[in-house]
Amino acid sequence: MAPPAMAFQALTFSPLPLHLHTSRRRVRVLAVTADQPPPPPQASPSEPANSPSRLLRELAERKKAVSPKKKHPPRRFILKPPLDDERLTQRFLNSPQLSLKSLPLLSSCLPSAPLSAADRTWMDEYLLEAKQALGYPLAPSETLGEGDDCPARHFDVLLYLVFQHLDPSCERTRTRHVRNGHSRLWFLGQFVLELAFSEFFLQRYPRESPGPMRERVFALIGKKMLPKWIKAASLHNLVFPYDDLDRMIRKDREPPTKAVFRALFGAIYLCFGMPEVYRVLFEAFGMDPEEESCQPKLRRQLEDVDYVSVEFEKRQLTWQDVAAYRPPADALFAHPRLFRACVPPGMHRFRGNIWDFDNRPKVMNILGYPLPMNDKIPEITEARNIELGLGLQLCFMHPSKYKFEHPRFCFERLEYVGQKIQDLVLAERLLMKHLDAPGRWLAEKHRRLLMNKYCGRYLRDKHLHHYIIYGESVQDRFEHNRRLRNPSTTAVQQAIHGLSYCVYGKPDVRRLMFEVFDFEQVQPKAV
Repeated sequence: MAPPAMAFQALTFSPLPLHLHTSRRRVRVLAVTADQPPPPPQASPSEPANSPSRLLRELAERKKAVSPKKKHPPRRFILKPPLDDERLTQRFLNSPQLSLKSLPLLSSCLPSAPLSAADRTWMDEYLLEAKQALGYPLAPSETLGEGDDCPARHFDVLLYLVFQHLDPSCERTRTRHVRNGHSRLWFLGQFVLELAFSEFFLQRYPRESPGPMRERVFALIGKKMLPKWIKAASLHNLVFPYDDLDRMIRKDREPPTKAVFRALFGAIYLCFGMPEVYRVLFEAFGMDPEEESCQPKLRRQLEDVDYVSVEFEKRQLTWQDVAAYRPPADALFAHPRLFRACVPPGMHRFRGNIWDFDNRPKVMNILGYPLPMNDKIPEITEARNIELGLGLQLCFMHPSKYKFEHPRFCFERLEYVGQKIQDLVLAERLLMKHLDAPGRWLAEKHRRLLMNKYCGRYLRDKHLHHYIIYGESVQDRFEHNRRLRNPSTTAVQQAIHGLSYCVYGKPDVRRLMFEVFDFEQVQPKAV
């Protein structure tokens, strides 16, 4: 039986009202090309179809048609033969970087070759304007001090390098010794600024946590604000001699101002030290930490019922107080006021507890503490060692333990200053170690050496993470979860560096970083 016929014929569709736009446009065809591959070369009648010579000839023809024309590298990327020993020795002996034996850091930031006539011409024309804007005497810096051992004598050369940010249209700024000299200065200057502001805000706001302080620093020297400060100090004509700063777009004006601003403070730090950094920041540039735009965002503050040191109770410190402060001759520490700002007086309630009795001697033995000091009075040595032990206990005190009842009984403030001094110490080490390296290469090397996971790893290699004091509610989680444990070990590592800077100064931070924890990983490992 045949299947029933499908009644498609019964379906009828009503015609749709289609409105076609039939407006004709006259297009004039000028030429028609066909993209056809070139015909294969004809084989000679004497050659067979699968002849090797014929196949090679066809392959060569096909490569001609398919592969693009090779571009030769520009001449500056072609490797040159190395200098012979005599010329290399002469180049090093003529380098200004090897002219100062007593100031190795300053010497490493000088240009790698003597300045040319074009460099001297720029200095004669523009350097007086820069020195006048910054408040320096207009006389040549070579007249300052006596002998080459005075760092201020080299200020003119470094100030010239400060304003030589890379300009593709300027041949002078593209020379190697100028380009590398400028980038090395801004590499150092960024860490100088961070340390200066961390010390200033820790002493100015003795009860504040580091979070709001970081916001204040960013509001003052974030890259959006730097063109404003450059213009406030009347330096914009030196940075952009041919452009109007206010009419430039952000991506054109922010990178040069950031490089010049950082390099400027690298040069000032090398020649005059940290007090002069504060003077230029707050006097020449006119920065105001109490300005409305520099205030941190409002947040719920934990009530701080603990005492602060007497010198912070009477009034809020100004930048003049911080810049002009000199520790007394019989001071317990290298930076006594900074120590008082980071270690609260109430830490004495923890003297003689279980951690102090059991773990402190082990930690001090691993870190090589206490260091031998030449104190005339034995009581000073004993008092310093007691304070050092309390500071070490604070370094290992995690915020989960006491922070919610006593906000300053944790390592956060020591961690903040330790992070900054750690950055600066490693930057100085890299500058003195790699004399011919540009700043960008040094910044990448610096970042890789100080990655947070490595800092925590060096602490764990010494088995110091077992002494961290956690709150009872989170102890199991932090000890068995590496995602929680590793950031806390990194913070303890930085807090230890902050404590050593406050108590013994920058040389002890170098000792801890490169001898005890071996940040550069150059010491032989135990088999």
